[in-house]
Parts: sequence; structure tokens; C-alpha cells
Amino acid sequence: MRLLTIQGGLPRVSWGSVIAGVILSLTVYLILSVLGAAIGMSALSPLSRPNPLQGFGFGSGAYLIVMTVIAVFIGSYFAGRCAPVLGWLHGLLAWAVMILLVVYSATSLIGSAVSAAGSLASTGATVGAAASPSGSVGAMTNSLTQRAQGAIASATAEASSPQAQADARQAADTAARGVARASWFSFAALLVGAIISIVSGHAGFRHQPPFEEAGGGSSDDVVARRQPVRATPAQPAR
Repeated sequence: MRLLTIQGGLPRVSWGSVIAGVILSLTVYLILSVLGAAIGMSALSPLSRPNPLQGFGFGSGAYLIVMTVIAVFIGSYFAGRCAPVLGWLHGLLAWAVMILLVVYSATSLIGSAVSAAGSLASTGATVGAAASPSGSVGAMTNSLTQRAQGAIASATAEASSPQAQADARQAADTAARGVARASWFSFAALLVGAIISIVSGHAGFRHQPPFEEAGGGSSDDVVARRQPVRATPAQPAR
């Protein structure tokens, strides 16, 4: 228990401060995301420009980096500002919880989109099968089977050619380079985010205002009242 509390009895980790920092980070992230979408859609003019998406990817990526840095800084700063001790640790925890929530939300959204697409395809196939008579369904099934067999045979013949193998290797090399580049970029972004959260949490802890009670007494008065008064021994009369 000594590792969880300090000498004055306060907890070393205040999860209320961490949750407050996470809420502020996500709120700022949402506001800046909506602002970025509004700016991007306003700047996108497909009627006046021949290639409206030129430079759009670089601009959106740079804005995403700046937006993430601002959100992490604000959340970690106020997490450290509300922390009883170890402001840098509270800032780091706020950043870590925010990253986990963002990753969980992204994976849940992708999974929901894939499930919705699969259910929509199965529903369309069921409705088409129910609307068609039995004879036409059998003919359609045989036609689709023949087409699939022909496509498989042609794909196998093309894949066995040297040009197809060279193209496949080139595509695999390009994909591997893209995955490696994205992995290194993600690692650098996470490392920079952790450093920013530690620095901002420590800065927020150092900028804490002096504690005051409801009656107006300062923290020095509180400490003085809490300290026991030691009785001085009476001096003998001369």
C-alpha cells in the first residue's frame, strides 16, 4: 500500500484526473475533426479545378498530426494539473487511455461496416432468389458455375506465366514497403505522443494554483492547523 499512497495519505494515481484528461482530449479531437472536415469540404472545388484532390492527402495528413498533438497536449496538461502528485504519470496515462479508446472505436467501426456489407449482400441474394422462379434459378446457378470455372481456369493460366509472377512479386514488394512505412510512421507518432503527454502533464502539475479552503485559508494555514502543538516544559522558578 505504500507504493499506492504518499506520505500525506493522497493516492499516487488519481483516476479522476486521468478520466478528466481523456474527456478533454476526445472533446478537442472531435471539435478539430469537425473543423477540419468543414475546411476540407469548403476548399474542395471540383467544378473549378481539373484535379480537386491534388494535395488533399498531404494537407489532411498534416492537419491530422497537428490535431492529434493539440488534443494530446490539452488532455495531458489538465490531467497533470488535477493530479495530486506525479503530473507526468497522469498525463501519460490520459494519453494511453485515449489511444486505446480511439483504436477500439476504429476497430468497432470497421467491424460494423464489414458486417453491414455482408448482411446487405446476403439479403440481396435472398430477395433475388425469392423473386425468381425455380427454373430460372437453376439456369442462373449453372451459368454462374460455368463462368466461375472459366474465370478460375483463365486466372490459373495467367498466374503461371513469368510476367504474372513478376507482377505479383512487384505488388508484394510495394505492399511490404507500404506496410513498413506505415508501421514506422505509427511508431514515431506514438513515441512523440508519449513524450508530449509526459511534458504537458509535468507542466500542468507545476502550474497548479495554491489550494484554498472555502473559508479563505491557504494551504499553509491548513498545514499549520494539522500539525500537533507540542507543549513546552515549564522552566523552574529561580
